[in-house]
Amino acid sequence: MSLYAELHRHLGGSVVPRVLWRYFQRNRPDLSDQFADYGAFEAFYTRPRHSLAEYLELHTLVESVQTREALPYFIYRLMRGAYIFENLAYLELRYTPYLRTPDHLSQAQRIDAMAEIVEIVGRASQQPEYPIVTRQLLCLHSQLPQAVNQAILDLAAQYPQYVCGIDVAGGDRQYGDRLEDFLQLYQRAQALGLNTTGHLYETRDGCYPQLLPYLQRIGHGIQIPLHHPELLPQVAARGQCLEVCPTTYLKTGTLQEIHQLKAVFDRCFEAGVDIAICTDNAGLHNVRLPFEYENLLTHDVIDFAGLQRCQEAAFRHAFAWPHGQPPSALLTGLLQVPALARP
Repeated sequence: MSLYAELHRHLGGSVVPRVLWRYFQRNRPDLSDQFADYGAFEAFYTRPRHSLAEYLELHTLVESVQTREALPYFIYRLMRGAYIFENLAYLELRYTPYLRTPDHLSQAQRIDAMAEIVEIVGRASQQPEYPIVTRQLLCLHSQLPQAVNQAILDLAAQYPQYVCGIDVAGGDRQYGDRLEDFLQLYQRAQALGLNTTGHLYETRDGCYPQLLPYLQRIGHGIQIPLHHPELLPQVAARGQCLEVCPTTYLKTGTLQEIHQLKAVFDRCFEAGVDIAICTDNAGLHNVRLPFEYENLLTHDVIDFAGLQRCQEAAFRHAFAWPHGQPPSALLTGLLQVPALARP
């Protein structure tokens, strides 16, 4: 039995089509009328988009229904599927808590409401029947005000029992206009001792070398080996890991076919840069983590030695996995989750 660590999965993109559609039918008559036929909804929900910006618009559909009341419903089904169908031993679930608060509230009220969201997600993720070591990554957002991002960062530091680090997401074209803001935020994150990752070098528009020194892992990062290989020695020297999400690049039009990733893996392996294979948005893609590995093997992007190398890298770079403990330890002692779950 292979066990997997998932380092890059968005809460908004984690809901598989059938679960989301059933929620609409039972709880959202306004949306159930719009998506009356499941087949048509699945085709709409999972089809490739023309750009990353168009792809990210789908997150707003899910975020609108992931309210404080509905989050346990979605997370329970996420954990059940991850344990039964994906053999996940470890999961980092990332999202922007501000976007799960009621949008009719003032900014200050929404900031105050974020702590409850973190607590709800944290409690709902602890399912004794599906014992996965789970943590949250709180996402700063390229389209949110600096004050909100600052509050998200401070919130991450207040909940070490639930939160293992921060990310920046929301579309990489906007980073350039706010680069100084994000540099200040990452500097503060380092001062607070927070783990850091960030969506960088996913597209040709998202290449900001100024942010790289502040990251322990790089969200996506595929443009480094593809178009900026001169940076690979620095990435290797920092011990940074790329979070590569193969299906995403086909869904966003970033790559035209999966075999283009072979250069990413070959150049990273040659340079000594680790890669963790991830799903990013397993629900939007209707693709679970083991299939990401299988698809790479089937298309000769990696071989079985590369598969094992990436599996091990995912556990090694996990922010809250007990360092030095192999994943096989989960199969002994009847999965002693309370001990493993402590940071």
